[in-house]
Amino acid sequence: MGLMTGKRAYNWYISLVAATCMVLYGYDASVYNAVQGSKHWVTYFNEPNTQTIGAVNTAYTVGAIVAGFFFGGPVADYFGRRIGMAAGCVLVIIATLIQVFSPRGNIGCFIGGRVVIGLGQGLALTAGPIYIGELSPPEIRGTIMSFWQMFYSVGSFIAYWVNYACTKHTGTLGEWDWKMVVIFQLLVPIIILAQLWAIPETPRWYIQHGNRLDDARASLYRVRDTDQEVEDEILVIREAIEFEKEAISSSYSALWKDKSVRKRLYLALILNAGQQITGQGTLNTYSTIVYKKVFKDASQIALINALNATFGILFTLNATWTVDRFGRKFLFITGAIGMSICMMIVATVETQTPNPNGAKTVPVGISIVFILFMFAFFYKPSWGATTWIWTSEVFSMNVRAQAVGMASQTQNVANAIVQQFFPTFLNNCGFYAFYMFAGICGMLAAFVWFFVPETKKVSLEETDVLFGGSNHVEKGADLIGAEDAHHARLESIEIDDDMARRLRR
Repeated sequence: MGLMTGKRAYNWYISLVAATCMVLYGYDASVYNAVQGSKHWVTYFNEPNTQTIGAVNTAYTVGAIVAGFFFGGPVADYFGRRIGMAAGCVLVIIATLIQVFSPRGNIGCFIGGRVVIGLGQGLALTAGPIYIGELSPPEIRGTIMSFWQMFYSVGSFIAYWVNYACTKHTGTLGEWDWKMVVIFQLLVPIIILAQLWAIPETPRWYIQHGNRLDDARASLYRVRDTDQEVEDEILVIREAIEFEKEAISSSYSALWKDKSVRKRLYLALILNAGQQITGQGTLNTYSTIVYKKVFKDASQIALINALNATFGILFTLNATWTVDRFGRKFLFITGAIGMSICMMIVATVETQTPNPNGAKTVPVGISIVFILFMFAFFYKPSWGATTWIWTSEVFSMNVRAQAVGMASQTQNVANAIVQQFFPTFLNNCGFYAFYMFAGICGMLAAFVWFFVPETKKVSLEETDVLFGGSNHVEKGADLIGAEDAHHARLESIEIDDDMARRLRR
């Protein structure tokens, strides 16, 4: 990974600011699961029926899908990656206030807040991984991106522990036992917004918009250690963008016209949908009703959820040292096989254990919780973290924002479908439902083995070659007349002393 210099440390800092957008997703994906357990929330909104409760969850999903498919890419492309993240944070703040201060009995207002929060996250979750991918050097890009998924676990961690604390003081808090859980979501977007104005925009965006080479250099000088590194990267970005401008469209149509891009999009859509149908998305939304089949104490279930989120952070950290060492493909396959085995064991333990007096024994309950924690151990560094890493690094500049937005929101499409039928499936079939997830995980392992190429330590501008496309760097070098496609000649770059000092600051 190389020596940790001051600039490398700053690279980590700005990447973690962007990764904090994922805390928004992790918190909100968990908060609604949490507040459904509040009797005050149920009473406040006049005991909504199951269809209405489903509509609250679907509203968020619809907002996120619409923003991710249609607005996230254009906003990040036209206004910049930082503006995309900032716009998302502002919408999350507005939506949080709408939900907390919804008039009594007006579930429609609460649902409206869920739509807005979905729109905000659709914008932030498109811009965030692009920002990290475009400013991180290839040799540590995977390691840095692993924190993107870890911050999802941080969001869940905060939501579930706040909820657990509130369940212990429902008498004192009253209606604020659920409002406190919701309003806590203001904290993270405010922290992100306070830092976004000070971090640099990506050099790729500067060059793509008006060929602003000085701004691109200024951005890179803040995260690269030598002049040669800066100029080499500037050259490679210019070559790739020049080729894409000349040879490929930069609109949504490019996703379908270019065979190489089309292949990547199909793979990314399948991987992102697969991430949610492993069973993780369902457990995150319905873990409470799953555990209710084994445990009866609501506070005990809240504690299990909080502990699960805590261990999720630790498990995701495994990606930081494995993803660039063993590669993306290894983690995908190993994780899927491990998850499949865990789901088979959970289903077998619950369904084949005697059920005296209509309730599972404490050892059986503990066994199920332990195996589901093991499921998270396999999921977090593999399909949790690596799906985002792979998606953010395989698309060329001209389609990156659109493709990442569409692929990432496929998670919500798949999640919405599974979440719709899973409660009925669980009610009718019990833990036999988990055999389905075991089979899905097995098929995902086989899919990656046969169809997904390794992208470890490949530069963003040269991933096209892995998928049968042209080398954008070498083709672009011909267009701009560069002698060496990868190395700039420093003496040929005219930067006066004042400009050099300004760029290095």
